[in-house]
Amino acid sequence: MMPYSSGKGARILEPMFPRIFGSSFPMAVLFLFGLGGCPTGEDYTPPDLIYHYTDLRVGKNPTSIQASDFNGDGFADLITTNIQGNSLSLLMGTGDGGFHDQRIITACQEPRHVAVDDFNLDHFADLVVACSGDNHALVFLGQGNGTFLRGSQYMVRRTPVSITTGDFNEDFLPDMVVALRNDKIQVFLGMGNGKFRVGPLYEYGDTPTSVASADFNADNHLDIAVSNGGPMSHAVSIWLGIGDGTFLAPKDYRTGKRPLSVSFSDFNTDHNLDLLVINGEMNTITVFLGNGDGTFQEGKDSGGDAGPNHGVAQDFDGDKIPDVAVVNIQSASISLLYGKGDGTFRYPPRHYPTPHAPFALTTLSVATGRGEQPGLAVVNNASSNVSIFLHHGLKGRAGGEPASTS
Repeated sequence: MMPYSSGKGARILEPMFPRIFGSSFPMAVLFLFGLGGCPTGEDYTPPDLIYHYTDLRVGKNPTSIQASDFNGDGFADLITTNIQGNSLSLLMGTGDGGFHDQRIITACQEPRHVAVDDFNLDHFADLVVACSGDNHALVFLGQGNGTFLRGSQYMVRRTPVSITTGDFNEDFLPDMVVALRNDKIQVFLGMGNGKFRVGPLYEYGDTPTSVASADFNADNHLDIAVSNGGPMSHAVSIWLGIGDGTFLAPKDYRTGKRPLSVSFSDFNTDHNLDLLVINGEMNTITVFLGNGDGTFQEGKDSGGDAGPNHGVAQDFDGDKIPDVAVVNIQSASISLLYGKGDGTFRYPPRHYPTPHAPFALTTLSVATGRGEQPGLAVVNNASSNVSIFLHHGLKGRAGGEPASTS
């Protein structure tokens, strides 16, 4: 996912589909035919559960976003990586869906992805950034008041694109795994003071695009899933953890073309984790149902809109079954796919327009303790802003105002 020049000074990430030159994306939408999980005869109108609330300016060409409470006021804040701005943008929440103007944090060359954890055990959220332009993982230590101190940086070889965190060696200290574009996975083991020591390096895969961690086989050891976006693979790799910071040899599962992100949820509510993979070509998402032992069934494909780039699972309609929200970079939209409970989704999805080139998203509950339904925060790469979508509420009324939660 290297940037390219638009000829007008802006650089837009190219997420593994053919280049689109110029400052805007084509108006034509690619239509989907014959996709699994998309029955054409289903009599179904998807619910309209979210609405576009506001747009917020951030740094140049954002590529990732995370939500956390960085100043301890009980309101969700947002952090973005701005790959062309060489910066992070911190947006402090006001608890009503609004945010203060961005605070720019100077970062590194081409920050591609950010993860949040507490690396020095002070109960304040810290950051680690995948710096794809200068081949580092860079730590920022949160001070609990919405400010960060620049911490240590760690050389990787080369082009880090995604980071996941967790206690991989079970010493009660957070570690991290970095996915590298040149077919490698680098483990760093935390020391509990915001610093890390170098762990194992694994060379495998074909152009990793994202990494996520969870316990897929219920052995109480963290495992990782890596999406491989290269043309020789089109697969997600499952690495089962041993519990000492190392992993068994991976097993690959074939996905759709050019998988760009991987995450997980329990889509068929059998208490086993399943995989969600977003495929950049042929406009599909793939769900792999977990067997509970670290293996997965054959993937089931579903369709959304043109150019899917990133997705998250969340129960948006309150039926206790995970749904999926996907950003579509080509069609400039969010697609909400409502789960059936068997790893497939109702058709058609509900689409919402966004500014140009929505690139990544996160679920968003604007305040803790109020029990509100989650909305979404979306980074728009070409527009250099964040779009906030709030939830109407399950008893909300149409027209853009949420229902009362009192």
